Amino acid sequence: MEQISQDYDSPWKDILETYFREFMAFFFPQIEEDLNWEKGYEFLDKEFQSIVKEAETGRRYLDKLIRVWRKDDSETWLLIHIEVQGARETGFPERMYVYNYRTYDRYRKPVASLAVLTDESVSWRPDRFSYELWGCEVSLRFPVVKILDYNDREEELLEDNNPFALVVLSQLKAMETRNNPEERTGLKFDLIKRLYQKGYSKKDVIQLFSFIDWVMSLPEEFSRRFWDNLVSFEEEHKMPYVTSVEKIGIEKGMQQGMQQGMLQDAQEMLFEVLSEQFGELSSELSEQIKRIDSRERLKALLRQALRVNDLDEFKGKLQLIDRG
Repeated sequence: MEQISQDYDSPWKDILETYFREFMAFFFPQIEEDLNWEKGYEFLDKEFQSIVKEAETGRRYLDKLIRVWRKDDSETWLLIHIEVQGARETGFPERMYVYNYRTYDRYRKPVASLAVLTDESVSWRPDRFSYELWGCEVSLRFPVVKILDYNDREEELLEDNNPFALVVLSQLKAMETRNNPEERTGLKFDLIKRLYQKGYSKKDVIQLFSFIDWVMSLPEEFSRRFWDNLVSFEEEHKMPYVTSVEKIGIEKGMQQGMQQGMLQDAQEMLFEVLSEQFGELSSELSEQIKRIDSRERLKALLRQALRVNDLDEFKGKLQLIDRG
């Protein structure tokens, strides 16, 4: 049986940025309770990239640096490292340590390093890095969450309304059905039905649908069966989110087009999605989009176009992506 490929970096990045507070509440509730959410938070992707370049320690995974405030109004830094490797890696604890001390060195602010491990090794649970030489001792201990630990909590996950309950469940089912596309097709369809039944907003449905669709990817034959079943389900139940399937289909079509190098077609599709949602675009915005010649940026912008509430929000996302 052909193994189903998996690439978790992009879907985890999107879901973490969209539901950061829910992420903290689900995986690290004590920290979430201690943060002052009224003051907001800020993702420092550009700043963290410069730290990483100075401290390259081998292959990188999904790392996020976020500026947050505690309830006592003190400013601090939260370094979240999501390990998406499929097997243990001996250099992981050292990388956590290096990123932690380099972030502290740069900003002179307390840094909390957190890890979420999505690998499939039950015994691999790195939570510290240390060494000692002639009485000089250096160490870092960091909180770790292991996705596999939720394996026997399926009913609890199904009842939990936190979006990360479905994120974790879909990750577990992706592992479980790695070599069984027949079973994965059925489980994926069940999860998507559950998504609709949760009463999420259209924006949430699109976001979570995209994550599940990506993490539980299917070979072409099974993918067609899944989409046929989903469209029938939506039509039968007169679901209010039928347009979400259409939009996600547009996104998938755009990604396929970009894989073939058709940048112009991808740009036109982005124009079409924006115009359909928000009306006529300004000449300034149109020119900005026409100047984009990166497949990755176009892909990121299309994801944002399907999720933002208005053009002003989209323009803000465009500026962030341009700066990146």
